[in-house]
Amino acid sequence: MKLVIGADHGGVDLKTEIEKYLDANGYDYHDVGTFSHEAVDYPDIGRAAAEYIAAGKADLGIVICGTGIGISISANKVPGIRCALLSDVFSAKRTREHNNANMMALGARVIGPGLAVELVDAFLHTDFLKDESRHVARVEKICGIEKKYCGEEK
Repeated sequence: MKLVIGADHGGVDLKTEIEKYLDANGYDYHDVGTFSHEAVDYPDIGRAAAEYIAAGKADLGIVICGTGIGISISANKVPGIRCALLSDVFSAKRTREHNNANMMALGARVIGPGLAVELVDAFLHTDFLKDESRHVARVEKICGIEKKYCGEEK
């Protein structure tokens, strides 16, 4: 599994903590930045990480900003992305099982590094319930909405 990770200046320290977990567990990942506390715009980071997945260069992504809200909204603007803002383990598992989310967003000013690593672990170790037709049908409906508003459906 290939991952992509990115954070704005508000999430750079939490990104570093998550990367320690990823390194210790042998994950292959690409970091789209940022690498300092110098201010950057979260939409640029969210878009870069989402485009990395949309291009097939990564399977799953992790994005971080102060609250996780702005960066998740930005990532979700890229066709094919289903990015969930997470703050509890139950939701981290369910968004993979039920929504086939391919990105997770975290708020560095909302949760601490311990919980963040738990959320990443739960997200990465949970699979989509592709054998349960109701979940497949619902994700297909989500994709249908996206196609309609991205001009792919008339």
